[in-house]
Amino acid sequence: MDAPPPVFRAPMRSRLASVPDDRAAVARALELGLVGVGGRLDPVPHDLAAAVAALAAPPAPDERAARRLARFAAAPLGSFVWTTDAAGALHLGRVTGPWRYDPSAAAHAVDLVHVRDAEWLPRPVDDADAPAAVHETMSRGGRNWQSITRMAAGERTAVLWEALRG
Repeated sequence: MDAPPPVFRAPMRSRLASVPDDRAAVARALELGLVGVGGRLDPVPHDLAAAVAALAAPPAPDERAARRLARFAAAPLGSFVWTTDAAGALHLGRVTGPWRYDPSAAAHAVDLVHVRDAEWLPRPVDDADAPAAVHETMSRGGRNWQSITRMAAGERTAVLWEALRG
C-alpha cells in the first residue's frame, strides 16, 4: 500500500502586528479555495525564486520566512492541509495548484499573499474525527506552515478525506 500524501498545518495567520489575528485570512482561503502563507513583497515577485530571495534580502532579511515559503511551495500536489477558522472549527483541504503571489488588495489586507489552490471539504470536520496528531499540532498554536509527520495522521486524514468529500 502506498503511503498517504503528506499532511500540513496551515494556520494562515499573519506575523505582522498591523494585521488583526481574526482569522480573516482563513475565511478568505476557504471561500476562494486557497491555502497560503504571509510575507508581503514589493515589487511583486515574478517567480518563487524571486519571492524567496526577496524575503531573505536586505534591508530587513528574514531567512526564516524565506525557508517557510520554500517549504510551503515545495509541498507536493495532493498534500493534505488542516486549518482552524475563527470559531475554532477544523477544516481539511488538499493542495491542488502551484505557488503564486496574489498582489490583490484583499490578499494584502490579510497578508495571505503566497498562495496555492486548494480544495476544501464543504464543512468543518468534527473534532472527534480528526487525528490526535492534528489536535496536538494545532494546540501548540503558532503561525508556521508545519508538517504533521506521524504516519497515523496521514492515514486517518486520507480516510476522512474520502469519507467526507461528499
